[in-house]
Amino acid sequence: MTTEDPPVSPWNIANVVTVARIFLVPVFAVFVVLSGMEHSGWRMAACALFVFISATDFVDGWLARSRGLVTDFGKLADPIADKVLIGTSLVLLSYYDHLAWWVTAVILLRELGITALRVAVLRRTVIAADRGGKLKTVLQITAVAWYLWPWPSPLDAVGPWLMGAALILTVVTGMDYLWKAFKSRKSEPNRTS
Repeated sequence: MTTEDPPVSPWNIANVVTVARIFLVPVFAVFVVLSGMEHSGWRMAACALFVFISATDFVDGWLARSRGLVTDFGKLADPIADKVLIGTSLVLLSYYDHLAWWVTAVILLRELGITALRVAVLRRTVIAADRGGKLKTVLQITAVAWYLWPWPSPLDAVGPWLMGAALILTVVTGMDYLWKAFKSRKSEPNRTS
């Protein structure tokens, strides 16, 4: 007689951390607004909170894998939490004229499109973040953190280079996800009613 492991509840510590990340984003946004991207103290506070929220992404992933708490909810909510944080930060950076709006638009279009794709194919499969997607996220986080910190010249010039690399990887990984979704749809058996 064999016993199967009970299904993992979506209400677990890893997913609680993921949801907490989403709820911290408005606090981060308030810090940026208070800074006006001019007040160094608030910029440092916003950057520190941004890095903290970003770091919890690795914490919830580690908790999920090390404790056997991986769930479909977590696979979907984790990248959404990343997108909420990155999207908010990009919009604020563009609003305060630290980042071109077209860069924000391209990244948000890719992020929202891939999220919509993940939801659309959820009944058939879960498209989890792969190494390219994770590297893209790390580059985006690094670039945004660089923009948020009040670096003196010429160190502030590093930000656009980091964001350029993040932008390229964002587009490339977006095309990769589209290809994976297309392949998973093609490999589905034909169903006739």
